[in-house]
Amino acid sequence: MKEKLLPADTFIVINKTVLNDQDRKILTMLYQPIIGANAISLFFSLWSYLDKLELMSIECTHHHLMTSMRTKLESIIESREKLEAIGLIRTYIKKDNINNYIYELYSPLNPYDFLNNPILSVSLYSNVGKIEFEKIKEYFKTPRINLKDYEDISCNFSDVFESTNISSFDNMVEDIKRINANKLSIVSKIDLENTLSLIPEEMLNIRSITKDIKDLIYKLSFIYNLDDDQMSELVRNSLTEKKTIDKQLLRNNCSKYYQFENSGKLPSIVYRNQPEYLRKPIGDTSNKARMIYQFETTSPYDFLINKHGGNTPTKNEYSILEYLLIDMNLKPGVVNVLLDYVLKINNNKLVKNYIELIAEQWSRAKLETVEDAMNFAEKEYKKSHNKKTITKKVEEKPEWFGKEIQDTKATDKEINEMKELLKEYQ
Repeated sequence: MKEKLLPADTFIVINKTVLNDQDRKILTMLYQPIIGANAISLFFSLWSYLDKLELMSIECTHHHLMTSMRTKLESIIESREKLEAIGLIRTYIKKDNINNYIYELYSPLNPYDFLNNPILSVSLYSNVGKIEFEKIKEYFKTPRINLKDYEDISCNFSDVFESTNISSFDNMVEDIKRINANKLSIVSKIDLENTLSLIPEEMLNIRSITKDIKDLIYKLSFIYNLDDDQMSELVRNSLTEKKTIDKQLLRNNCSKYYQFENSGKLPSIVYRNQPEYLRKPIGDTSNKARMIYQFETTSPYDFLINKHGGNTPTKNEYSILEYLLIDMNLKPGVVNVLLDYVLKINNNKLVKNYIELIAEQWSRAKLETVEDAMNFAEKEYKKSHNKKTITKKVEEKPEWFGKEIQDTKATDKEINEMKELLKEYQ
């Protein structure tokens, strides 16, 4: 059970690593597209609380943090959880009348480790797209210099220094500052022992399975949603003549297998709700702004549950969500607006072919923010209403519409009429 955070609760920031300016660029270019600007802003804010030696902060309240970031406590909690999940901070609590928290800061992974981490690289790719991903890789590449015609004349330590006699020396030094990156913590869906036991001993040298290889298998099974049997077969197809696992071949095989099973698509780790960088700035207290906030901070799955009075979405409705989020690549907040719109004008029913018709139009319009989606829906409805292609019985309208609108239950005939109407705006 999560502990309820209050503004009066205090916190101390402890630096468990060595942070530098290069880390700022890594956080902005590699981490921000995955966890959002608010989470990165929280990390930078906690970093700024450190003393001049960047070791530790004084004790502050979360109200002070809310004031300095000009954000709500809920946003801080959500951002903190994202930082924890991606390995940038660890959080500890000491419970009392006023709870005290400790936030430990960790370094981001270096670009090599980040881009070779199957979970993080796929997450980045799914959020920025192929073109931007290639630009990022190119930015962090080191130049290659051909040393074929050069000779290495560097000295060894022993060429320059001599050993001396020292009576006693303890070389164990504790608690010295060093770069310290926190690993991702994932709950694996596979039983690694069972997975490997399915491979004959004459094919795989079990002693060659290092901790790094185990970690890679766990990550690949998570990102590509593989079970024991599937992963075992992929490992079998990635073995070398020396009975060891070729890590790069295993990566490629998992990616190819997933794409084959999913019509050439790579896995997409989508936001639970609207990405931070596409949200409306906090401060507006109008009714429409509050409605926008609800659309932005609720996942489409939870949105449907709320609309159905707590009932879980049906299999058909779940497939509609997958279609809107993955096939049409609509943002979660935009999907919420679309669902709300269709439910209100279609007698509280989600008809897939009707939704597809609207989703295709919204996708072509490149709607990304909740406010743009609401304005677009209202504008298109007024056009169709004025042409009298939507009929008859007046029903409840979406709260964000400026005027009363009419209800319709989409029939095949009406859908065909809607298609003809939308041709005018393509």
